[in-house]
Amino acid sequence: ELGWISKVYVNRPAVVRHAEQIKKWRTVKGNWQAAWLLKAVTCIDLTTLSGDDTPSNVQRLCFKAKHPIREDLLKALDMHDKGITVGAVCVYPARVTDAVNTLKAARCDIPVASVAAGFPSGQTPLETKLTEIRLAVEYGAREIDIVISRSLVLTGQWEGLYEEIRQCRAACGEAHMKTILATGELGSLANVYKASMIAMMAGSDFIKTSTGKEVENATFPVGIVMMRAIKEYYWQTGYKVVGFKPAGGIRTAQEAITWLMLVKEELGVEWLTPELFRLGASSLLGDIEQQIFHHVTGSYALQHELAMA
Repeated sequence: ELGWISKVYVNRPAVVRHAEQIKKWRTVKGNWQAAWLLKAVTCIDLTTLSGDDTPSNVQRLCFKAKHPIREDLLKALDMHDKGITVGAVCVYPARVTDAVNTLKAARCDIPVASVAAGFPSGQTPLETKLTEIRLAVEYGAREIDIVISRSLVLTGQWEGLYEEIRQCRAACGEAHMKTILATGELGSLANVYKASMIAMMAGSDFIKTSTGKEVENATFPVGIVMMRAIKEYYWQTGYKVVGFKPAGGIRTAQEAITWLMLVKEELGVEWLTPELFRLGASSLLGDIEQQIFHHVTGSYALQHELAMA
């Protein structure tokens, strides 16, 4: 529906002002903070996307995904029997089999997500992108994080962007598809909004801010714009199952809580589930566990006291 795209206007100063206000929000304390942090854990896509990834560090990541918080800490919070795990494990296509086999051996149903479609640059032919997606699904990935061709946005080729995402959606089959917009490389907040709309029209299950490899990753202004697009899409279509995933640069427990609060304000409590909200992160879980350790014991853990992801 190109009519929606042609009418888009984003009041950048207002968005920036709102984003600055978000940074000043007071955080929750005590048991409320612990509860928000445990909610954040269940929404994390625990990620390793390094060139030196091996089967052993993927196995370690999967163990941490199943046991994100130390058992004694969960018992102290009376949450040890609630089945708290992360939302997904995210790896490159070549490491999907390692993750799937490890989680299966651990009798764990955490989904494996894989980046694909020319991640992170998107600068590969469409045929190659589609083949990579199909292979990742064949290897056992239940979620696929694709990345769009930024040039299609920057040159206003909206029908071309729709067709690319539509074909990626078809290649995913039964797997859920998260569409990475790489917002730091789209030039304007208006383009972020337009790309969000196109991605949803083409069948995306999630829209995601960043690859984590750009200079600018998840920021509150782009988060606000993307969530307003999700809300508008719901109002226009009645389709309420498009999720949101900020990713890249989210490292502290406080940042995770602020993102959760922003989702609650913009989209509502019903979006605060792993089915509709994810946090893409590699180091965030460590800080969350550290804060929960402090809440339970009154002191911060030494480095060897918490398992690495």
